[in-house]
Amino acid sequence: MKTYPRVYTEMLKEHLSENRQMAFVSGPRQVGKTTVCLGLAAVCLNWDDQDARALILRGPAAVAAFAGLQKLSAKKRIVAFDEIHRYARWKTFLKGFFDVYGGTAGIVVTGSSRLDVFKRGGDSLMGRYFLYRMHPLSVAELISLSVCKGVISPPRPLPEKEWDALWAYGGFPEPFVRRDTRFSRRWQNLRQSQLLREDVRELTRIQEIDQLVALASLLASRSGQQVVYASLAKEVRVSENTVRAWIGALSALHHGFLVKPWHRSVAAAIRKEPKWFLRDWSRIEDAGQRAETFVGCHLLKAVEGWTDLGLGQFELFYIRDKQKREVDFLVARDQKPWFLVEVKQSDTALSPSLDFMQRKICAKHAFQVVIDEPFVKADCFGHQTPVVVPARTFLSQLL
Repeated sequence: MKTYPRVYTEMLKEHLSENRQMAFVSGPRQVGKTTVCLGLAAVCLNWDDQDARALILRGPAAVAAFAGLQKLSAKKRIVAFDEIHRYARWKTFLKGFFDVYGGTAGIVVTGSSRLDVFKRGGDSLMGRYFLYRMHPLSVAELISLSVCKGVISPPRPLPEKEWDALWAYGGFPEPFVRRDTRFSRRWQNLRQSQLLREDVRELTRIQEIDQLVALASLLASRSGQQVVYASLAKEVRVSENTVRAWIGALSALHHGFLVKPWHRSVAAAIRKEPKWFLRDWSRIEDAGQRAETFVGCHLLKAVEGWTDLGLGQFELFYIRDKQKREVDFLVARDQKPWFLVEVKQSDTALSPSLDFMQRKICAKHAFQVVIDEPFVKADCFGHQTPVVVPARTFLSQLL
């Protein structure tokens, strides 16, 4: 079966050649973390493998001997630990391994859940690792695997069949490569079952699995909409605090993500309702919701990738005022508004909210991103007034 090389391979190669810190790679289930690590590492130890688990439990020295780290070598050997955060003392193990063998080994650590969420183990790993958040395939990644030294790339066309496949089957590598509707449905059902039942049981203290599944189903039908915790609590028949905790767990396990509202007052932002987005847009039937989720997933990948690469502090918000004028997304750069994005399926009539919000918050750029418009070879970031942009053009300039 055809596989796609990933831009994260290039990121990790660069990291391992330039930094002594461990590379932590977090991301959703089946996004390709293990495949990337197998392509990089001389030794890859998966906690789910019994033999690898037994070796890890014997301690850092046993792993080092197995990996050949105690022998003189002309270059660093790469050692990868996959899903090791399932081990209760994973932080203590990694700290000891890095402190002794970090000078002779490049260390990569992967996990389906965010490796900095579950506070297990002893000593802190602060200063010993850099985090890389891995995302599904995107328009820009399908065009080029090079890691841009700047933030924005020049516009580049993606072949139509690749665009259609990305829109229809999502960015998770296996269904994207297979491009088979029946396979995709079965893959989606299996992945959701594993995430909501196996991962939740193992990595959280949630016991009411059936009610959590019901909440996930409600959220799936509302991707791109504001989260009203009180309403969801009534529908699922749990407390509002429980719904908040469960949505936090679903976000930590990469089932979806929250986008908070932009507000210059942090206290005011906390009182506003966030929006919820699924990680897999291919599961969304409504075209408008799929369009907003599709662009939202691309933007999240970009802001997290730019931040992880050390290009600045980037964050994703949406914006809405008391008169209910709203723009779908706002990307902030170093805590200042950078560009606004309003997503449309086919509407090319410029949204009045886009111009209003740009003037109100002094964002440098404002884009109305239209899914159905054909690619235009023009730099949309060359415009500082609101402009209608094909999604094919805009997304090609991200990460």
